[in-house]
Amino acid sequence: MLQEQIERHKRFWAGEGPSLILIPAPGESRPTDGLTPAMSTFSMDPEALYERETARARTVLGWPTDGIPTVRPNFGVVFIPAIAGQPYLLQEGQMPWPGEPLTREAILAARSVDVGNADLMCRAEKFYALHHASGAPEIAAYHPDTQGVFDIAHMLWGEQLFYDVIDPSQRAWVGELLGVCLDLYLRVSQHVKALMDEPDGSMIHGHGTAQGVYFPHAGVRTSEDTAILFSPDSLEEVIAPFIERSVAPFGGAFAHFCGRCPFLFERLCRSTAIRAIDTQPGMHDPAWMLERCAASGTALYSRIDGLPGETWEAYVRRIGGLVRATGARCILRATVHPAERSECEDMLALWRELTTP
Repeated sequence: MLQEQIERHKRFWAGEGPSLILIPAPGESRPTDGLTPAMSTFSMDPEALYERETARARTVLGWPTDGIPTVRPNFGVVFIPAIAGQPYLLQEGQMPWPGEPLTREAILAARSVDVGNADLMCRAEKFYALHHASGAPEIAAYHPDTQGVFDIAHMLWGEQLFYDVIDPSQRAWVGELLGVCLDLYLRVSQHVKALMDEPDGSMIHGHGTAQGVYFPHAGVRTSEDTAILFSPDSLEEVIAPFIERSVAPFGGAFAHFCGRCPFLFERLCRSTAIRAIDTQPGMHDPAWMLERCAASGTALYSRIDGLPGETWEAYVRRIGGLVRATGARCILRATVHPAERSECEDMLALWRELTTP
């Protein structure tokens, strides 16, 4: 079943098959659903986390969807910063969150950190060992949350980053800071891929969900939420070069950002290294995004909101019609969908009919 889904995804990327749709299965939950204060460390324990992740993934098995059942050691955005030595916070009902920023000296010292022996990497290694021992070939494992270089710098250095980027006297320090974060991103990503025995230039990625996508020409995921707070000039001069440098060794990347930022979306589309983009639903017009993805050959891999009172059929016809009209490739994470299996089968069939090239 897993190989069949991978082959379907290969046809999609080659332009030989319909766009993909990820239809949520009953019982498929978010990582923080059901967390209580007593369970606040739940997401940091490899065995408990693996049990929770596989329970989510099993709900997808055999479900009418294009998604691949996936699991990951979900340590939240703190994964790379914690490996660099930053403390993190565990709070009720939330994913782990960065603690106090590091000093300049501590950040520079991260150049020599042994990423393979860092606490969260050791926990990730145990998670992948559990998956390997499970003998569950129909479920795929994927990367922890690897934020992009600039997001990592924001967490490690804090709000001071906003001032330093626009201060000419701090230009050398900003370059040094981003260089440290680039090194961390590369070494952590390479180590994780080695733990998974995953090729450098391809991956399966689930983006925090139990349904993943196969990327034959992208080996990492990057996220640059902080970038939306900067001007187009700063984005182009300071941030974009590090996005390119961080993903180049892996053949390309899937990119995410939250918030409304048309110029960041367009800049990611212009990058020959970005294969697909996800952003927060409701922040950009779907037709606008699909037009830009079609023009650049980038795939839109995102949730798209339904309209008030919209049925699943109207939802699929509206978005599938946009995909066909623009000629874009789309991996739709459906937000309007039926609960009954038979109707989900109809939804999947209709989507494929509407989006087949």
